[in-house]
Amino acid sequence: MKSVKKILVAEDEDAIRSFMVINLRRVGYEVYETTNGQEALDLFHKEKGDFDIVVLDVMMPGIDGFAVCREIRRHSSTIGIIMLTARTQEIDRVQGLNLGADDYITKPFSPSELIARIDALYRRVAMSEIRTKNKFQEELRSGEFILNLRERTLLKNGNPIELTQVEFQILEYFFANKGTVLSRSEILEKVWGDVYFGDEKIVDVNIRRLRVKIEDEPSSPKYIVTVWGIGYKWAVTD
Repeated sequence: MKSVKKILVAEDEDAIRSFMVINLRRVGYEVYETTNGQEALDLFHKEKGDFDIVVLDVMMPGIDGFAVCREIRRHSSTIGIIMLTARTQEIDRVQGLNLGADDYITKPFSPSELIARIDALYRRVAMSEIRTKNKFQEELRSGEFILNLRERTLLKNGNPIELTQVEFQILEYFFANKGTVLSRSEILEKVWGDVYFGDEKIVDVNIRRLRVKIEDEPSSPKYIVTVWGIGYKWAVTD
């Protein structure tokens, strides 16, 4: 992992953006700030996508955060993306996650929450890069699936399926615990870390997104099975 931790912040409200920039620089991040979606995309492409994390406000003039998230995810499945929203409706949070965001933060937020959420995502991104650079060769196999821990790729019957960092880590956790019922809180702690400030619904959103990508019939899943009242289970045990 490179020593400089680069983060792109796109937020049109000056006070909030300054608040984030000051606090992130204080803990060692190299912060690039923009005031709208178009500036964020221009800077992203200018830097050739060389960011560890991108923080996007949902409601920005012109190109909104959802559109920026979609475009960035189109170019990179590994970069960490966090959405900022002042809205409390779950549908707004779900939309960002379905577009490929890894997490969301609801305004207003404290410096401790901001840093904890970004640090947790950065650790996941860093671990992925460390495995790649060290040529970590291990593959996890389950039925028709092959999860390559070095390349951070998933194959189903030889066909590649693109995953975000969070989706990959959830599958890695399932593959390491085949046939075991994993609670939402266990998945949350394993993937998002024990200092996560959000609620467990983020697990359900990512599971639904994974099912769309890997299940033959997402509405009738046979790989990621719901165990009612507890959590989920990877049902392929071979």
